[in-house]
Amino acid sequence: MYSEKVMDHFSNPRNVGEMENPSGVGTVGNAKCGDIMRMYLDIDENGVIREAKFKTFGCGAAVATSSMATELVKGKTVQEALEVTNKAVMEALDGLPPVKVHCSLLAEEAIHAALWDYAEKNNIKIEGLEKPVTDIGEKEEDVSETY
Repeated sequence: MYSEKVMDHFSNPRNVGEMENPSGVGTVGNAKCGDIMRMYLDIDENGVIREAKFKTFGCGAAVATSSMATELVKGKTVQEALEVTNKAVMEALDGLPPVKVHCSLLAEEAIHAALWDYAEKNNIKIEGLEKPVTDIGEKEEDVSETY
C-alpha cells in the first residue's frame, strides 16, 4: 500500500521540530481528515532556504509528506521552493494511495504559507505566489480528480 520511501519518512521523519526566529512559518490543515501541518523556513539574505522544519498532527502519510517536503526545499531559492508541487512530493516518495493524495497537497500549501509569511515579514512580493488557504478542503476535490 505504501512505498518504502513513505514508510521510511514516516518511521524516521527528517527535520521534525520547531525553529526559533524562522524567516517564515505556515500552518495549513484539512478539516475533513483533521491533519494539521506547520512548516518553518530559515531563509538567508540571498533568498536561499538554509533550513526547513515541520510539526505535523496527522496520519503517517501526512508525516511522510511533511518530511519529504522539507528535504525538497532545503538549499533551494525561494522561487525554486515555490515550484515544489504536491506531485513532486508524491513522486519523491514513489507515490501515495489515492486516498492520501491530499497529504501531499497539504505539504505544498504549507510551503506556500511559510513563503507567504516570509514575504509579508520582509515586505516583498514572490512572483507566482498566491495567498495560501488555511484549509485545503476546497482544493482537495480539484486534486483528487487529477489522479
